[in-house]
Amino acid sequence: MKSLGGIYMATVTVKNIPDELYDRLKSVAEINRRSINSEIIMCIENTVTSRRLNLDEVLENARQIRKLTAGHLISDEEFKKAKTEGRL
Repeated sequence: MKSLGGIYMATVTVKNIPDELYDRLKSVAEINRRSINSEIIMCIENTVTSRRLNLDEVLENARQIRKLTAGHLISDEEFKKAKTEGRL
């Protein structure tokens, strides 16, 4: 472990990262103005940190989306066509 101002922090080495994944990490890190190391730490934090959902907030968001889409009805046939468009 490495000491940072009296706080000890672990070091992890990740091996065999596929080039495509590394390139995506690098792009996201640049977008977020972070180093690749900081981006990886954020990814790990977001994955392992449990977040409590506010049920009232989730329901209100769903109601707002429902209001926004109420006038935009789509048939099953239109949905299937849109879903498969561009697929072979």
